[in-house]
Amino acid sequence: MLLLAAAFLVAFVLLLYMVSPLISPKPLGLPGAHVVVTGGSSGIGKCIAIECYKQGAFITLVARNEDKLLQAKKEIEKHSINDKQVVLCISVDVSQDYNQVENVIKQAQEKLGPVDMLVNCAGTSVSGKFEDLEVSTFERLMSINYLGSVYPSRAVITTMKERRVGRIVFVSSQAGQLGLFGFTAYSASKFAIRGLAEALQMEVKPYNVYITVAYPPDTDTPGFAEENRTKPLETRLISETTSVCKPEQVAKQIVKDAIQGNFNSSLGSDGYMLSALTCGMAPVTSITEGLQQVVTMGLFRTIALFYLGSFDSIVRRCMMQREKSEIANKTA
Repeated sequence: MLLLAAAFLVAFVLLLYMVSPLISPKPLGLPGAHVVVTGGSSGIGKCIAIECYKQGAFITLVARNEDKLLQAKKEIEKHSINDKQVVLCISVDVSQDYNQVENVIKQAQEKLGPVDMLVNCAGTSVSGKFEDLEVSTFERLMSINYLGSVYPSRAVITTMKERRVGRIVFVSSQAGQLGLFGFTAYSASKFAIRGLAEALQMEVKPYNVYITVAYPPDTDTPGFAEENRTKPLETRLISETTSVCKPEQVAKQIVKDAIQGNFNSSLGSDGYMLSALTCGMAPVTSITEGLQQVVTMGLFRTIALFYLGSFDSIVRRCMMQREKSEIANKTA
């Protein structure tokens, strides 16, 4: 009986592997495609632009700093695979004025054609204890990290639906899957992206437009270096429990998942576990993906409880050390 059940299970899994390609999105071809990358002047955004350019795409870089944009343009152009490719630079703050964002997207489309893929990579991070953060910090992060993704997406979605083709990538963070000490402002703005992406995917899937949410781990970028300058001790110690990734490695995975139309994009074993644990009602790209989530959920939840316990322990130790230091200072 057990042998029969095992054979049935193996046959069922093999069937899923054969059927899943039939329901998965058709991969998007990047040669000749127009890819818009916000926050594309540095870090993960620039590396995503380079990866797409290597595959034959035409690139529109969007960022605030014009000097950094021109520097990134020169670096990207070194990776061309033909003399027809173009890198267009547009200096604009994507989080401030929707009409301005819409206008620059129209300009880009007039020069390079309709947008085939939009990568929302503009963002920033500020860490600190909840009561120490200014209220304006919460407003600013929600504006940059959330509305800075809403505005460009809103500007391209109508054309994508009309053409029945397109990819929109939202670059969130592992802090958008798990709330951590010091990230009350940052995590909230990144969690918001997940809700937007799930609702939008349900709207645009019938039009062959697919959404990808990327959850990169700590990545060696200028933004990460700036973030580390003000991190609370607890946040820094928790972050140090995992390794820091290279932006090129993160970019390759994001581009690969976006091309395939995968809703989730994660990196490494921790990233895979977090995506499975937090999948909830998120869409799946294939039957096998859903099956893997069902099978691994219990095991991953058990592992996650150990992680959470260690994080709580770090916070408690830091609190006790701080209290001892305060007592010593008072008695000195």
